[in-house]
Amino acid sequence: MKNYWLMKSEPDEASIEHLARAGRLPWTGVRNYQARNFMRDAMRVGDGVLFYHSSCPQPGIAGLAEVASTAYPDPTQFDVASPYFDPKSKPEAPRWLLVDVRWVATTRLLSLAEMRDAPELADMQVLQRGNRLSITPVSPVHWAAVKARLGA
Repeated sequence: MKNYWLMKSEPDEASIEHLARAGRLPWTGVRNYQARNFMRDAMRVGDGVLFYHSSCPQPGIAGLAEVASTAYPDPTQFDVASPYFDPKSKPEAPRWLLVDVRWVATTRLLSLAEMRDAPELADMQVLQRGNRLSITPVSPVHWAAVKARLGA
């Protein structure tokens, strides 16, 4: 069974345009255990991804992607020059994982405001008060509703 996810990225770090140019990127820098566990335990190659631009003037869904690998250790945790360096993580027992994400489509921006105004998305996890996770599951109903709004 296919799963669906919303994955947040700051566009100045990795935008949908960056993913489109690269074709495939490692989803580095996740430092939340719940988000890590989604990648480790629930994500499967081929799962659908709503690519969400966050921490920017116009947050929202900017494109579609798919999970392109199983989870593996995030190399940034071992790189002392990386803002994601974790001195407590060791190569023989890595704390942080990532998956590769493959570009599928760049879409019009489905803004956060438009998402909030859509009754069919009202209970979507990313719209819930206090939600700060960079990766959240998306129900098949929400996936279809978002794709319909995007005309995808």
